[in-house]
Amino acid sequence: MTISSNTNSSVRERLLDKIRSDKNLPTLGVTISKVIQITSSGEDSVSELAHFILSDVALTQKILHLSNTIAYRTPGGVSVTTISRAIFLLGFDTIKASAMATLLVDGFKDHKQAQSVRKELVQALCASVAAREIARRNRHPKSEEAAVAALFKNIGRILVAAFDHPLYDKILNLSSSDPVQTNEICNQLLGCSFERFGQSVLYDWKIPDSIIFALQPIYGHAKKTLQDSEWIKQVATFSEELAIVMVQSTPGEISIEQGCEQLVKRFGSALDFNATQLEEVFKNVDKEARQLAITLEVPLATLNHVANAPVVRDSDFCNEFMLPAFDAQQLQSVTRHPSGKPSNARDLLLAGVQDATQMLASKQLKLNDLVLLVLETLYGAMGFRFATACLRDLQQGKYTARISVGEKYIERQKEFQFPVETENSIFHVAMNNNVDLMIEDALNPKIQAILPGWHKRLLPDARSFIILPLVIENKPLGLFYADRCLPANEGVPPDETALIKTLKGQLMSAMMKR
Repeated sequence: MTISSNTNSSVRERLLDKIRSDKNLPTLGVTISKVIQITSSGEDSVSELAHFILSDVALTQKILHLSNTIAYRTPGGVSVTTISRAIFLLGFDTIKASAMATLLVDGFKDHKQAQSVRKELVQALCASVAAREIARRNRHPKSEEAAVAALFKNIGRILVAAFDHPLYDKILNLSSSDPVQTNEICNQLLGCSFERFGQSVLYDWKIPDSIIFALQPIYGHAKKTLQDSEWIKQVATFSEELAIVMVQSTPGEISIEQGCEQLVKRFGSALDFNATQLEEVFKNVDKEARQLAITLEVPLATLNHVANAPVVRDSDFCNEFMLPAFDAQQLQSVTRHPSGKPSNARDLLLAGVQDATQMLASKQLKLNDLVLLVLETLYGAMGFRFATACLRDLQQGKYTARISVGEKYIERQKEFQFPVETENSIFHVAMNNNVDLMIEDALNPKIQAILPGWHKRLLPDARSFIILPLVIENKPLGLFYADRCLPANEGVPPDETALIKTLKGQLMSAMMKR
């Protein structure tokens, strides 16, 4: 078959224009780029990732659901109810990679997903999990990039299958008898390889060059390398080929055993694994990828079970005798009071107290992570629209918001500050007397009389709010503040008040140790 270069070039450009004009994919590209920009270096990375996930309700629910599945279940079976807790327990890279996979799958839900598109998506999920698994064993500093690169390794195939399914089918049918010829056939019909096509779109999405470079194929046996870019490319290629063995193996094709044997020969030396270790990786990927795909509602009919792989069952010994824990999905889907406060606020607060207790017991505890956890718990359990931790800045002589969550949290955090000097404001009254204040209606004349002007300008529509002073040895360090746009006529019953005070006490305990 011979096709003119003008023809195949026009096919590629037509398809690229179709993808660029899709109303969903530009947003997907920007969102994915944002996640990639969030790195694990610095004190604010966990907070930034948590904020990003919390800004998307659907993404938040899926990450929480995934965090409570068998593959990720925490020791003791305690349900994960906050994103900050999920990041703390499962690790920054795991949650970030899960968020990336969720965004990728959701980005194609508006398309008419043929079986082949779903199959390619499952393969992408498997490859990403495989990359994290092999990178974890290598303890390589670039494991995060490898997982992202593996996720995008077959993005070209996904895009062609989603936007020109007849062309995708034609390429695969012509190359079915000799997969080695896939690139040549792809060049003739599409104007470039699947990998090159995917690279073009990722450039449009402004994905980092290191990720795009890793999409390049590797031929022959991989050799051990000290170059990070080459190592990422090796892991991405290995992970894609392992995923192909898992997803696409059928009785008429190469067997799983043969596929794994070839992977050991090609990548074992370069990535430091043997046949036994690959079998363990295979089982872990199978279990985790299944759960990830189920959470993301991607059909799994094509994903093969590993022969004789142990199946984790909910009715095993530990689960049979384990103390019952909160059901994370039930906690998230409840009725609300007119103010927006969940009707099960007590259960949500109690789950937050459990999370904080486990976090306090960890040697890896960072104070900022605990502050974020407390804020997120208050924000979700009480139905607030904005919540912030405001701490004393000795150099500037004022209290300034340091960590915030909720609506317009970036803009509001910048402006949420007031002087240390005593003034007749409700914030100083709370801190000077070390009293937790629960304001049901901010329009009450007594409240209005001591509500400072800066607050009225910054949050003019705040109708109910709380102030929780942070005072150690009679020295005010700052406070927690959170508000709603509606009055809270339902009030705060004693059991909820006690749990709020417990949360604050847990943070105070950690602060005193510092």
